[in-house]
Amino acid sequence: MQNQTRRNFIWTSLAATSGVALGASRLKASSRRPNIIFILADDMGYGDPSVYGQKKFRTPNIDRLAAEGLRFTQAYAGAPVCAPSRSTLMTGLHGGHTRVRDNFALAGGHMGYKGKEEIRRASLTPEDHTIADYLSKSGYATGLMGKWHLDGYDPAAIPTRHGFGTFKGWLTQTGSTQGYFPAQRYDNERLIDLPENANGKQGRYGTNIVTEDSVAYIKQHAAQPFFLYVAYDAPHSPYLAPDFASYANEPWEDDEKTYAAMIEYLDKGIGRIVETVKAAGIDQETIIFFASDNGPRSEPTPEQTKVIDFFDSNGPLHGYKRDMYEGGIRDPLIVRWPGHIPADRTTDVPTFFPDFVPTVLDLAGVPAERTDGISLRPYLLHPDLKVPDRLLYWEFYEPSFEQAVRWGKWKAVRHGRRGPLELYDLTLDPAEKTDIAAQHPDVVARIEQHIRANHAASTEYPDPV
Repeated sequence: MQNQTRRNFIWTSLAATSGVALGASRLKASSRRPNIIFILADDMGYGDPSVYGQKKFRTPNIDRLAAEGLRFTQAYAGAPVCAPSRSTLMTGLHGGHTRVRDNFALAGGHMGYKGKEEIRRASLTPEDHTIADYLSKSGYATGLMGKWHLDGYDPAAIPTRHGFGTFKGWLTQTGSTQGYFPAQRYDNERLIDLPENANGKQGRYGTNIVTEDSVAYIKQHAAQPFFLYVAYDAPHSPYLAPDFASYANEPWEDDEKTYAAMIEYLDKGIGRIVETVKAAGIDQETIIFFASDNGPRSEPTPEQTKVIDFFDSNGPLHGYKRDMYEGGIRDPLIVRWPGHIPADRTTDVPTFFPDFVPTVLDLAGVPAERTDGISLRPYLLHPDLKVPDRLLYWEFYEPSFEQAVRWGKWKAVRHGRRGPLELYDLTLDPAEKTDIAAQHPDVVARIEQHIRANHAASTEYPDPV
């Protein structure tokens, strides 16, 4: 965890320090620190929102976020699956440093059951600090509605032990709280029954519950600075919705209608959250982020592949969830802050989930913590700025060890611990069709150096002898 290069450490420190200085000067002119709302979809592809190219179904509220804010075209999740991606988002550390680097752990962690299968999972520990830890200590109210996925099977690794003053949602370790029609749900550390969903009934839909809890939280905390993490399950499999919504009469198969309906319920929820912020009179004091945790296709089955290909959910990109190619880790990202961020703008600044922690700390005027990211605040307020040269790093362990690096126009991917690096020029080859590593040994050597500096073995993910 301490193997950050001196160059990266200096750059990160300078970026964070300069950002905090800018943030402090801005905050002096403001009556309060900004509210932060981060809305996260689950397994929503780069090409799923209409504003990113979707043609077959509609996302009017996500599109409205983009029309009123800044849309990123080269934004990346923290990993190609749920748990490690969320770990990088919450801790500001990339896959070579963060605690949870896969949905499963190689060692350490805790054993538990996923259905009838006994598996080992990593979880956050008391040594790990989240954005909610930092903000709550600085006076922010903090809330999480929906999916946590960083508890593994550790009863102590729950959101309320990691900075969240309010948690309403589900945990990996409690099967009765999972699914789109859960029989139970957590209210902080207390399990409550949902009688509408008891005994297999489908009375309350999970997506709507997350929206309702988020709306209530905003109304309750409108008078004070707050951080709200809205973590939807949709459109993660199983494909399940109360009905086909607006798509009942489409000449599609049922799975396709359901997938579109799931995103419609998600999109309507986002609309309700934005309208609640406006109605509370805190629109210009609230910055809203929207993203997805990784690429589309929850499981690599023919049925799910068919749905995702039908909707072209990964857009022009190659790969799906679990792939280190662009389709697995490049995601939609929209940031809206009326009166601060210019409306209806697009930026090609490369960014990834570890940038969220330093960005929010900067916006909140909180001293910078150790991070593998940079503050995006200057690029949010001034979208024409170009980000300085830097390298983004990912690693992943399923089904085998994978690594990836983004450096300017270059993208490198490695399969296996000793596999050769593939190299792509994303400017000319965004679909990563042609490996040009042999033509650019100098670029490959620089990326290899970065990989060695940024991968650190851990208790949960030890390097093999």
